[in-house]
Amino acid sequence: KPDEIVILGTASSMWSVLVEDLAAEGGDEDARNALTAAENDGTVNQHLLNRVALLMERALSVVVRPTLIPTASDEQEQYAILEAVNKAVVRRGELDFDLTHGFRHLGMVGFLSSFMLERLRHLKVRGLWYGALDMTQGGITPVLRLDGLLRVRRWLDALDRFDATGDYGVFAPLLKEDGVPSRKANCLEDAAFFERTLNVRKAAERIATFRPVLDQRLSGASGLFQDRLTERLRWAKAGSLWEQQRELANQYLKRGDFVRAAALGREACVGRLLEENHVPTNDAYNEGQTEVLKELAANLPGSRRRGYHALAAVRNALAHGTRPRWGDIEAALGDPGRLRVQLEKALKSFFKR
Repeated sequence: KPDEIVILGTASSMWSVLVEDLAAEGGDEDARNALTAAENDGTVNQHLLNRVALLMERALSVVVRPTLIPTASDEQEQYAILEAVNKAVVRRGELDFDLTHGFRHLGMVGFLSSFMLERLRHLKVRGLWYGALDMTQGGITPVLRLDGLLRVRRWLDALDRFDATGDYGVFAPLLKEDGVPSRKANCLEDAAFFERTLNVRKAAERIATFRPVLDQRLSGASGLFQDRLTERLRWAKAGSLWEQQRELANQYLKRGDFVRAAALGREACVGRLLEENHVPTNDAYNEGQTEVLKELAANLPGSRRRGYHALAAVRNALAHGTRPRWGDIEAALGDPGRLRVQLEKALKSFFKR
């Protein structure tokens, strides 16, 4: 019982057969005849379809909007179909796609359309349907749901978004759909929040709470991407806080998130420096340890000392917008490639054995 039905078809689609199957006897004879004539000579247009829409609405007791689309014979026509689908869906909420009829390649266009509407219009696609005539047995033709393909596409999109942003929360709704308890899946959303506020210890704790979910094979599309998810959470298994911070700093550096890379890299250096000198600490150094850190850093070997101060300089410049005193750091802040190299070099110099 949908609110409305949008029927997409080309100029060569069997519009007249559809109308004759639905329309009552004698209903708007002129419109039906005009459509049949246009179909015979290949001149079906949107105006003719609008004239017969009312006939279909009366038969189905629902708003029907027949919509003319091209055949997708070239790139521009493919874009035109996607644009037609986007314009055709005027309501917010949920929708289903029936991919049964039409040219075989239009099924792929329909699949892509469903994904486009979810991303651009924030609509929920409930199902992709296909009437499989070739699978008819004993007079019964099955209607298949192809939702699994849509779930796979959502996972691919979530992985892309995570790799760009580091937000674990994108996986939570997909895991819930495949049966992971909400209390477990929500741990990833919590971890994303804590990581983005640089509370690495808390983020690792939330991931540790979620991790037992991955000890058994996940169901649905989630099972296909379980290894990829496990790989992206591996940093939380590092032994100490500074090791976790260093792993995350390298990940953010790969994403081009220089602010977080510098901030976490600097905190990792502080944690390592305090640990190797047996200075008691909790999650981070306090004000009373500032002088201790200065003295410890001053006694570092040359390359490690330069790496430590370079990270501090980049971190301060990015966090506070201050101009660094070092010329090479200032130059790097004007070029993303040079800044990446500068941070990589600083991390390697400080943490080298």
